[in-house]
Amino acid sequence: MGVLDGRVALITGGGRGIGRSIALSLARAGAKVVISSRTRAQLDSVVAEAIAAGAPAAMAVVADATKAQDQRGAVRAAIAAYGQLDILINNAGGVHVDQGVAELSSFSHTDDAFAANMDLNVSSAFWAMSEALPHMRERGYGRIINIGSGYSHHAGGFLVYVTAKHAIVGLTRGAAAEAAPHGINVNCLCPGWTNTSLVDFDFLAEASGSDAASVKAGLEAECLQKRILEPDEMGPMAVLLASEGSSAITGQVIRVDGGYRV
Repeated sequence: MGVLDGRVALITGGGRGIGRSIALSLARAGAKVVISSRTRAQLDSVVAEAIAAGAPAAMAVVADATKAQDQRGAVRAAIAAYGQLDILINNAGGVHVDQGVAELSSFSHTDDAFAANMDLNVSSAFWAMSEALPHMRERGYGRIINIGSGYSHHAGGFLVYVTAKHAIVGLTRGAAAEAAPHGINVNCLCPGWTNTSLVDFDFLAEASGSDAASVKAGLEAECLQKRILEPDEMGPMAVLLASEGSSAITGQVIRVDGGYRV
């Protein structure tokens, strides 16, 4: 018996990295998983892994997180397929750049880049959450986990990314306050520096005028454990927050970051 037996979970941005790891952790705990992202090949691979990990069912939904209709459509697809949605993991996010790192600088930030990154990191979570909440209220149960960042607490990153990850905290707390009377818990899980495609040492070196080795050493030094975390380390906390065992945990910003900037 798994702690998520009988539950259905949607993981946005679940084709790789932290989203993939959380999807597989929920699968191992017994949940049916719906995984969305833009890339079909990645989704098909994770669906196969989820079934192998023990999920009673798994499906892929191709969705662009920067499009409202896609995010809302992924929620509707999960409900249509399985008749319910109990768990929503708003994992889609990252840094979007069209013309180079200069467009993300406080001194030369473009309007288009700011809007695109806010859609990717904040609007995407709002669209999926607002689609899921009425369904969860009707069922009297729900678990929503928004994925934040170390930059949900600190500055030091790209202006729009820091802004977006702080906004995720506000989105979490605001929704938690309204959802609590209906059996719905909303929390924010904040990873530290984690070994995913987002942590591109060459890209970060270009942005800081340094080199990749120095950037990696600097990031490791920011953590009490002096290391870059692995995506699978987010899974156990995600399972707890997705389960009935988190009944008294809501409106919280929970850090799984190896002691980032403590």
